[in-house]
Amino acid sequence: MQTQRSRKDNLLSRDELIEEYLPHVKRIVHRIAIHLPPHVEIDDLIHVGVIGLMQAIERYDSSRNNTFLTYAVFRIKGAVLSELRSRDFLSRANRRKVRELDRAYMGLEQKKGRAVDDRELAEEIGVPLQEVQEIKKMSSISFVSFEEMGIQTDEEKRSVVDALLNNGSDDALTLTRVKEMKNAVAEAIEQLPEKEKLVISLYYVDELTMKETGKALNITESRVSQIHSQAVVHLRSQLRKRGLL
Repeated sequence: MQTQRSRKDNLLSRDELIEEYLPHVKRIVHRIAIHLPPHVEIDDLIHVGVIGLMQAIERYDSSRNNTFLTYAVFRIKGAVLSELRSRDFLSRANRRKVRELDRAYMGLEQKKGRAVDDRELAEEIGVPLQEVQEIKKMSSISFVSFEEMGIQTDEEKRSVVDALLNNGSDDALTLTRVKEMKNAVAEAIEQLPEKEKLVISLYYVDELTMKETGKALNITESRVSQIHSQAVVHLRSQLRKRGLL
């Protein structure tokens, strides 16, 4: 009888947690979906996000330094991005396109000594302007992947996750790598044009939606998305220059 009651209590606790954190799942999915084509079903991604939340509930270790929300957000995002990879939206071919665009941008910027626009990028890599804009949107979904950081094995990935979530890891090399990446990103953000820096701050620090960010800056949601995509290209270019990607 006690075992049955304990299981029932645990089930209720899990259901209550899912209900409490469901708004976070929806917020995360909608923030990612802004960069996706219209044919991707939002409800499907929300379902995947809920599965990620359930995994977070099952695996959360309260003895760690991070809060449950921090851990849950990480698991939810991971589940949604994994689903997108399984659909080939974040396939290796698409990630290769992102890398090619990054390299083209970095080369043109060095050659011209200034920021370059989408038309110049399109001419450089020999694709239509619309494709450049689509590639930039893809690059905004996952800013930096494990593979781009040279992290391949599951053990390495777990070590990086521990370092990111708990500011701690048993691997000194991983800690150094994560600290170097954080510092490089912070410095690169400081070098962004003012409007790009502001969009990054409102979107990632204040966690406003694209629509809310547009209202705050008195520009359209579409314009916010363009500025955000351009900022990501700038940031990734800086990380590549430093040899971190």
